[in-house]
Amino acid sequence: MSASFSTLRFILGDQLNANHSWFKQNKDNILYVIAELRQETDYAPHHIQKVCGFFASMGQFANALKQAGFNVLHLTLDDTEHDANLPHLIARLCLQYQCKSIEYQQPDEYRLAQQLNEFDFTPITKVCVDSEHFMLPFNEISQYFKKDKHVTMEHFYRKMRKRFNLLMHENEPLGGQWNFDADNRVKLKKTDLAAIPAPLLFEIDVSDIKARLVRHHVKTIGQLTEPFIWPVNRTQAKELLAFFCQHLLPNFGRFQDAMTANSEHSWSLYHSRLSFAINCKMLHPLQVIQAAVSAYEQSDGLINLAQVEGFVRQILGWREYVRGVYWTNMPDYKTYNTLDAKRDLPGYFWHGKTKMSCLHHAISQSLNTAYAHHIQRLMVTGNFCLLTGIDPDQVDDWYLGIYIDAIEWVELPNTRGMTQFADNGIVATKPYAASGNYINKMSDYCTDCHYQVKDKVGDNACPLNSLYWQFMIQHRERLERNPRIGMIYRNWDKQSLQSQTETLNRAKWCLDNIEQL
Repeated sequence: MSASFSTLRFILGDQLNANHSWFKQNKDNILYVIAELRQETDYAPHHIQKVCGFFASMGQFANALKQAGFNVLHLTLDDTEHDANLPHLIARLCLQYQCKSIEYQQPDEYRLAQQLNEFDFTPITKVCVDSEHFMLPFNEISQYFKKDKHVTMEHFYRKMRKRFNLLMHENEPLGGQWNFDADNRVKLKKTDLAAIPAPLLFEIDVSDIKARLVRHHVKTIGQLTEPFIWPVNRTQAKELLAFFCQHLLPNFGRFQDAMTANSEHSWSLYHSRLSFAINCKMLHPLQVIQAAVSAYEQSDGLINLAQVEGFVRQILGWREYVRGVYWTNMPDYKTYNTLDAKRDLPGYFWHGKTKMSCLHHAISQSLNTAYAHHIQRLMVTGNFCLLTGIDPDQVDDWYLGIYIDAIEWVELPNTRGMTQFADNGIVATKPYAASGNYINKMSDYCTDCHYQVKDKVGDNACPLNSLYWQFMIQHRERLERNPRIGMIYRNWDKQSLQSQTETLNRAKWCLDNIEQL
């Protein structure tokens, strides 16, 4: 490798986009740098699978660039242990390789964008370019979103469908309706369990990364499956996409909200598990959408419109939507706590040992696989934290650390906004609060639970039932005028004073003894 380069281009761990215009032509005077850094392992307690996944993918991408003839410097924790942070590393390398300019792609996380934007690299020229990944360009976000204002995701989604002409026919939605969500809320019956396909798993050796984390005393959470099962390069990501389209998409929408404890594939079900690969930019969102739509069009009816529409909505609608919310409202968004929640996160969120079956399964799965699907995140762990008033800072840290696909731009609006209603309705028009009845409706978790899902009071009553009412009464002044949930209070007012008192007393006991639930 040359002793000097005119330009240093830094690639972040979630910018593994081989189709970026940076790589359209090779220039001998450009040095590409990919680096493991303690500032990235330490800003939250990350799942060990998450750290290994990012580091393995970064190494694979660096090797692919080298094989393509680019000048690449891949630095591990061994190489960067004395670098205080990312700007200091870049400044050191620019000096070492006599670079006159540095270039970097627009970071997806606000903290990294600010860190690189505010650092003075003088006399080195600094250039920030687009990551060329999202379907809504960064400079157009302000055309769709305004600070502290609610934008209905459905309206945003329809605009994106029209803009990219996806599932459209002559400017009208295919099938005559935009949203088939009502068709996609089916519970898995016992007869459905045997048909759940085994997930496509990879066998990646990450023993060197694991040893490196131990050597540098990096603190992690969760369990590491060996060999590592997640895709760590573009080829594997494309294999997972093809597998999803062929084996999972035919039932994806139908069972996308379902949960079960009675299948060896209960953690994967019909979900694509592509979020890590997409968020690292190994796959482009439009590439994924087009693959799913193409599979639908060529399926001869095996895949119906509701299945593919539900999947397209998650990526074209929700994924792009939360990014817009994030960048429009940061940095203030990270501080919002509308409901003034202050309780500490219970200890079982770190080990899964709780008598509540739904929490036990969702948390244990998360610790074991670094993954849970959206309903487990929203309506199990998220709902519990909402009802019990957990400090949203602690909820954010848990979600950000435990999931392999969690990067702040996508995690924060989902957690603080969607699950905790801490943003005063920027994302959700009502709190997603639910009693045990919802869990029972969409899962078989309640069947073998220590608690009785139909009871509100008594020692064995499902805690979610009384906690639901306690939450609704606590925030009645704020929520009663909400047209989506106003009728709930009329139901409460019809109950006897004795029933109301017993319910709230049970809720108080659950909150006072939250660590023992």
